[in-house]
Amino acid sequence: MTGTVPRMTAPAVPRFGIEEEFHLVDPRTRATAPDAGTVLEGLSDTGGGQYEKELHQAMVETGTAVCSTLAEARSELERLRAGVARAAAAAGRCVAAAGSVPLTDWSRQHITPSPRYRHMVEVYREIVGEQLVCGCHVHVGFSDRDRAVAVLNRVRPWLPVLLALSASSPFWTGRDTGYASYRTQVWGRWPSAGMPERFASAAEYDRVVATLIDTGGILDAGMLYWDVRLSAGHDTLEFRTADVCTTVDEAVLHAGLVRALASTCDGEVERGTPIPPVRPEVLRTARWRAARYGVEGELIDAVAGRAVQAGALVEALLDYVGEALDATGDRDAVVAAARRILREGTSSTRQRRVFRATGRLEAVLDHVIAETAGRSA
Repeated sequence: MTGTVPRMTAPAVPRFGIEEEFHLVDPRTRATAPDAGTVLEGLSDTGGGQYEKELHQAMVETGTAVCSTLAEARSELERLRAGVARAAAAAGRCVAAAGSVPLTDWSRQHITPSPRYRHMVEVYREIVGEQLVCGCHVHVGFSDRDRAVAVLNRVRPWLPVLLALSASSPFWTGRDTGYASYRTQVWGRWPSAGMPERFASAAEYDRVVATLIDTGGILDAGMLYWDVRLSAGHDTLEFRTADVCTTVDEAVLHAGLVRALASTCDGEVERGTPIPPVRPEVLRTARWRAARYGVEGELIDAVAGRAVQAGALVEALLDYVGEALDATGDRDAVVAAARRILREGTSSTRQRRVFRATGRLEAVLDHVIAETAGRSA
């Protein structure tokens, strides 16, 4: 929940950074283990990225250095994941990149001791304990806050597609939830979570945030948990809709799509392209459908107001951001990675496949741990 990406400016092709949250797991019980303090003590970073504590002591967060290319992002993600894995192994733990892990009882977990987190527990009570879920956040550089708000307004209809492609949380407290991203449902319990409305300007955005703080809805701007927001600490537009991606390939795909989407919408702002009207009720339903089914079945085209096959809407997104992908030389790699997910399924699909084959949630978690580390399960 803490930002880790340094301040950026926005060149023609914006730079970006990626934050990933991970579960720490006891390899014997396959339950999460509250050992973040020990793991973080064994970590240091001189490459520009960072390691951070999280709300729960069974979670850690990494933040990449500022990246200009997807190749740089891949290198950063691999380096930071390897660092966490080594420190976790030294503490007798494993690292799992999934929106949720299947065998954990959140009610028995430990909140990280800090004044801010204690205050959150006092105000939000049960909701805080439930948040044993991990996401992936991508920061895209924008030095002009009005421009960033204008881009925020335009990216919203595509966020459910990004969520569907990243889904990695089908299991919760020992059960199959029926959702591809149950993390989205858990996270949605915060009063400040979900899809933001349109804003006329950065000034209006700031007034809304101030109202939420003044009325006690959030404690500070860092608790603004919208699917996309202006970062509270950096000159970035922060995309927060995705489950943490189990594989590095999926994380790189997500970052590539996010940057291309931001660039495409920024171009529309520059040209004065009108924003298609989208009802908030439709956006909310589109988000729910993406969390429920991932890329299996139908998603909702929020602009057209109709259900379409997930593959068709993914292809529409790839077409929409195609010129931005061409500008960075990423089209072939991003298209191939997205189509691979359409063929083979998301992390949620793969986890269910393992469970059907073995009948064991322990095997599911072992699969996730292996994919997190870049190994075949």
